[in-house]
Amino acid sequence: MLLAGLLMLAFLALFKRDALRMNKKQLLPLALLALTAVYLTNAFEFWGLQYLTAAKTCFIYSLTPFVAALFSYLQFKEKLTPKKVLGMGVGFLGFIPVFLQQGMGEESVGGFFIFSWPELALIAATIASVYGWIVLRKLGKEGMNPIMSNGAAMVLGGLFALIHSGISESWNPLPVTEIGAFMKPVVMIILVSNLICYNLYGWLLKKFTATFMGFAGLVTPLFAAFFGFVLHGETVSWVFFPSVGILCIGLWLVYSEELRLGYIVKNKSMPLRETKPSPNL
Repeated sequence: MLLAGLLMLAFLALFKRDALRMNKKQLLPLALLALTAVYLTNAFEFWGLQYLTAAKTCFIYSLTPFVAALFSYLQFKEKLTPKKVLGMGVGFLGFIPVFLQQGMGEESVGGFFIFSWPELALIAATIASVYGWIVLRKLGKEGMNPIMSNGAAMVLGGLFALIHSGISESWNPLPVTEIGAFMKPVVMIILVSNLICYNLYGWLLKKFTATFMGFAGLVTPLFAAFFGFVLHGETVSWVFFPSVGILCIGLWLVYSEELRLGYIVKNKSMPLRETKPSPNL
């Protein structure tokens, strides 16, 4: 995040210097964005990934549209109609079979109720991400360039993570033993996730609503299951696939209701409602 943020800010400094301007009122939202969407989201996610498969991680992130709908009700006073409540209920039912099946890694660290601690960490990451992206949308409404918002938040959130690492991990002289092997996936993450996906998502939100994007994002657990199997030999239970189907039905109910209520418009020239994107597209 720190490296990607510096690259984004350097790009603005070279080609769009006016976008680097900000006012004092934007400092606190920017700090909240860094704390939630960058630091907490990734800290919880990477801890949970030690014990979860990539497919299950992406599946839990599919909670994003439902959490976004709840935040939209609390933040923007949008209606929670019976059909939307039904859709959210159906969607949550799709998660239960997956949560009931825990791998050996999850069982080794324990949990609470039917959830393992890694699962709860990913749920916390999803909630933090939702809140962070809502803050990003507010910064955009106030006129801050999205590359500036993302870049500054990544730099600040990356510093939060380094401070946390310095306190909790052994630096002798660095917390990484194989620099070459470490930098290869880091460069890929910076290129694909930080530079392409974060900014592409901001651009796509000008064309589509976050609810629609969340609906499209339901393919991510399937891609994660495929790449997890190809790259790491990870397998998923048969329960995973019908759960994705149930989740799609629930989100379709929410999406169709928002379309009826006018929160989502088909005419791309009309303004779209303010809500939150998923980080995992």
